[in-house]
Amino acid sequence: MKSYRKELWFDIKERRQLINITPDVNRCLAESGIKEGLCLVNAMHITASVFINDDESGLHNDFEKWLEKLAPEKPYSQYQHNSYEDNADAHLKRTIMGREVVVAVTESRLDFGPWEQIFYGEFDGKRRKRVLVKIIGE
Repeated sequence: MKSYRKELWFDIKERRQLINITPDVNRCLAESGIKEGLCLVNAMHITASVFINDDESGLHNDFEKWLEKLAPEKPYSQYQHNSYEDNADAHLKRTIMGREVVVAVTESRLDFGPWEQIFYGEFDGKRRKRVLVKIIGE
């Protein structure tokens, strides 16, 4: 069995940002040479998420509104965590959206359903962040 590992780095300009990382993961899969196996993609930060969904701007806007209703950023004083930092909402948003995805690799391709794409969701950005890609198989 082969194993491949790579960290993808992103310069996040906003506090919250969604990035379609499917092309990056596809490049990793090509580099790996693995034809059959599993591809794990996970956020390496506790205030970020990796998830699968449709790459549609209206849906991305809906995510933002929905998450903000569930865990509003402000007022910062509503969270006990926010004594040193102001990112309690980002921790909660990450819990809702999840940490990682696992995608089957079949015939050297990510085995997606229709419209599925991999996204990195950042909820406390404005700095450099990373994602781990780990692929195992033959």
